[in-house]
Amino acid sequence: MTHKPERFLALDVFRGMTICFMIIVNTPGSGATPFSPLEHAAWFGFTPTDLVFPSFLFAVGNAMSFTMKKFDNLSTGDVIYRILKRGLLICLIGYLMSWFPFFNHTPEGWVFRPISHTRILGVLQRIGLCYIFASLIIYFVKNRTSIFIISAFLLVGYWVLLLIYGDPSAPFGMLTNAGTYLDKFVMGDDHLYHGEGVPFDPEGILSTLPAIVNVIVGYYAGKFIQEKGKSYETIARLTLMGALFIFLALCWGMVFPIGKKLWTSPFTLLTTGLDMVIISALIYLVEVRASRGKWTSFFTTVGKNPLAIYILSEVLIISLWMIKVGDTNAVGWVNNVFFQKIAPGAIGSLLFAVCYMLICWCVGKILDEKKIYIRV
Repeated sequence: MTHKPERFLALDVFRGMTICFMIIVNTPGSGATPFSPLEHAAWFGFTPTDLVFPSFLFAVGNAMSFTMKKFDNLSTGDVIYRILKRGLLICLIGYLMSWFPFFNHTPEGWVFRPISHTRILGVLQRIGLCYIFASLIIYFVKNRTSIFIISAFLLVGYWVLLLIYGDPSAPFGMLTNAGTYLDKFVMGDDHLYHGEGVPFDPEGILSTLPAIVNVIVGYYAGKFIQEKGKSYETIARLTLMGALFIFLALCWGMVFPIGKKLWTSPFTLLTTGLDMVIISALIYLVEVRASRGKWTSFFTTVGKNPLAIYILSEVLIISLWMIKVGDTNAVGWVNNVFFQKIAPGAIGSLLFAVCYMLICWCVGKILDEKKIYIRV
């Protein structure tokens, strides 16, 4: 008789909370500036919004601590194939999302969007790459101490590379850091993110190195929870480890500033530390105190289809932006005639984001009720 792995509701809740908050911060209503905590730090610094993406990577690592057990009965070739297939498929979906809707609306009409000006990297691409490298490291190295040393090497090595190959006068600047130089050399300006007004990619090649550690820490946090169970010891040790990571991040941040867009090494330590503290709190509430109910089922509804709901949220909002209504688009029109009328300013912007998240949640609810769980 095979032993069925124990299910940890706290991890499902954490994943669902991450997706819900990600949708809210990614889709603020137009017509007003959002509340500052719902925006990313301009460069260095930290806001609650900056925690969302690294928490997604942490959750990927959590999931790996369950799914990688299946690799024990597979050949090395099959394992590599499965890892590469899943990771590259996620990257491909991310690239297609960057290209979507494949046409631009101009005064002359719809014009095909050329591949020569499509962003190569992005959120899903980073998730896919981090999944590939973290999985390969964990599978082939196996020894926990060696993996911790590799993780430290990735964090310190990234710092050293920025110092050596960046502009000596501003090695951590947006346009003068080694990562930007590498991205421009490998991909060219036309394939980078231009949301900052200049060609700079926050999901660039070099900054993927410390992001891999977010996944590795998430993996070992999930593995630790499975090994120690739902106990006060688990909560205490995870909380202490999280506090240690936060302390190290703040100390290191004095010489290597914390920043999401550059994904600095102290940023990785800070976010993984906070994620461990949050997971500890959820284990206490959900597993130890058994404080369950509608609030947990709300988040697990999304947590069971995280990638699918995230992709839906991105594709749907882009589609709404493309629908012209008068001199604006569907999103702007809804905000102007409804949300900014009933609650002008940042509150209206937040209400739109929450309502949009609830629409995506409803799709997740339908999928959950029909037992449809989309896996990549």
